[in-house]
Amino acid sequence: MKLKQLEGYLGEVASFKDPKIQLEQYPTTAHLASRVLYTAETAYGDISDKAVVDLGCGCGMLSIAAAMMGASSVVGIDIDSDALAAAQDNMGALEVEDTVELVRADLCHRPADSDALELNQQQFSGMRQKFDTAVLNPPFGTKPGNKGIDVLFLQAACLMARDAVYSLHKSSTREHLIKKVQSWGYECEVLAELKFDIPMMYKFHKKKTVDVQVDLLRIVLRGAS
Repeated sequence: MKLKQLEGYLGEVASFKDPKIQLEQYPTTAHLASRVLYTAETAYGDISDKAVVDLGCGCGMLSIAAAMMGASSVVGIDIDSDALAAAQDNMGALEVEDTVELVRADLCHRPADSDALELNQQQFSGMRQKFDTAVLNPPFGTKPGNKGIDVLFLQAACLMARDAVYSLHKSSTREHLIKKVQSWGYECEVLAELKFDIPMMYKFHKKKTVDVQVDLLRIVLRGAS
């Protein structure tokens, strides 16, 4: 499938009807999603005939893109049942429901004796190294109580994927994330610098749209080809 064709199909994916700010629900655009999955497949062969997981799948944009790029199976994981219902509708509309499975799970939790978020190990204990490739557009971690959630999502993705992780993060966090990834024994490459278009979605938004500079990261185990 050509890039423009993929982007055109993804333009039909409906977004959040009532986004939840605490979950930092910002829609991944068709423009971004098409480039993430097209690059992952055409440059590295990480999607076609692969088992793919999408962490924080929201309304299913990346999951659907992976299915359209030939993934053998896709699992989309999200904490929000409303988002998963929207994702199910989108899958049906774009006829990929046979490829994509949706799972409701909370990847992070806050222990009673701590103010910091931690990985909720029990939620994905059966998914470790289960997938070939992980794709994600995690929460930025900018809202109160969400500090570090972007790193935890990335860590979970590394634990779940055998071959490669593709993730979108604010460019301002690049140095911090690369150091974290390296400390886990992985290599991190910045494949592209992209603009994440955030429309006026919440009451506190003052501008019609805001562009946030993001990096597309590809992460592999150190020494892997």
